[in-house]
Amino acid sequence: MKLFRRQPLPNQGVWHRSERGHYRTGAVLPSFYFCYPACMIRRLLLFVVLSIPMFAADVTGTWHVEVKTDAGSGSPTFVLKQDGDKITGSYSGQLGEAKVTGTVKGDEVTFGFDMGGAAVVYVGKVDAAGKKMTGEVDLAGQASGTFTGEKK
Repeated sequence: MKLFRRQPLPNQGVWHRSERGHYRTGAVLPSFYFCYPACMIRRLLLFVVLSIPMFAADVTGTWHVEVKTDAGSGSPTFVLKQDGDKITGSYSGQLGEAKVTGTVKGDEVTFGFDMGGAAVVYVGKVDAAGKKMTGEVDLAGQASGTFTGEKK
């Protein structure tokens, strides 16, 4: 009785009989078969990198900020506390003192305070070390400018 033997697919090569048994020749194998250790290390590293959550800035601490606007400049101090992606804290500077609220998303920071019905909003980015912050400030639509801050 002759058993049915399927024809090999083009990339499977041809089966031949030898003294030791059957073997296949002419197979077209994917390239990762030939670089197994190196490719597996690359895949593992890629998996690890993609598994790490995006860098989230930690803005908790005292920040000394230099503000430059078209209306003048100032050097306020912010004492910020971060809880997850929310920021709370206090402002003290030329405009007096106020409670600060805001959010953090990755390295992007948005925070501000209310000064007599006028919203002062800071939007910026924190560096990878979490020690410096730069961005733009809007003083209730009356003035706008840039700021740089350093954590102490």
